[in-house]
Amino acid sequence: MSMLKKLKGIFVVDDGTAPAPQPTAAKTSKPVATKKKATSTPIKETAKSASTTKPTSTPKSPKSAVPLTGKPDAKFVNVLLKAIEANNEEGFDYLEYKQSLQNLNTMDMDERTKYQSALAMAKTMGVTSTKLISSAKRYVKVLEAEEGKFQQALKGQKTKQVQGREDKIKAHEKAIIEKEAQIEKLQKDIKKHKAELEKIKSEIDAASLKVESTNVRFTQAYQSVKNQILKDITNMEKFLK
Repeated sequence: MSMLKKLKGIFVVDDGTAPAPQPTAAKTSKPVATKKKATSTPIKETAKSASTTKPTSTPKSPKSAVPLTGKPDAKFVNVLLKAIEANNEEGFDYLEYKQSLQNLNTMDMDERTKYQSALAMAKTMGVTSTKLISSAKRYVKVLEAEEGKFQQALKGQKTKQVQGREDKIKAHEKAIIEKEAQIEKLQKDIKKHKAELEKIKSEIDAASLKVESTNVRFTQAYQSVKNQILKDITNMEKFLK
């Protein structure tokens, strides 16, 4: 069984591939795995750690985040467990102690007895409770470092996926305000042009009336003078022969 599968069984985060824990004796040594870079997210511990171990604080979720319920995501579980695997200490440490606790789950005993029984086994390997707690805290720091990497990557994704779209929203809102201002100006211009149009129409009507009146007066004068001349011509032709 690979170390990763063992870790899945130890932390009760089986994704369907890890076998059920077997009541076998804890190993005395293990190879040191090569560290791997990974981006990760925090998961809820379902198994209790030693009573003196400080728990990792759960980061605040955004308003629209999916609630932390249900089965942990296998992808991120693997990332976190690989980080633990890469930082696995030589010899008997917290991980072997955790395995011992898992093996004792099949036995009818309370939590205190279970933890003390697992410690008794650890002492046979020359390990003290202080060393176990220190080892567990070290793995907590490993997980916190992975959580830090994930939050940094998440921040980058938020900037890329969310902030970029928010900038587009602001650009569209600005364009709308500018267009609405243009529309308002155009409406004012249209109103002004309509007023000018009505004024010009009134001026045309007044000018046309004035021209027509002038034409009438001229025609009257023209006909009056012309008629007098025509009358004189008629009389001259008649009386001057």
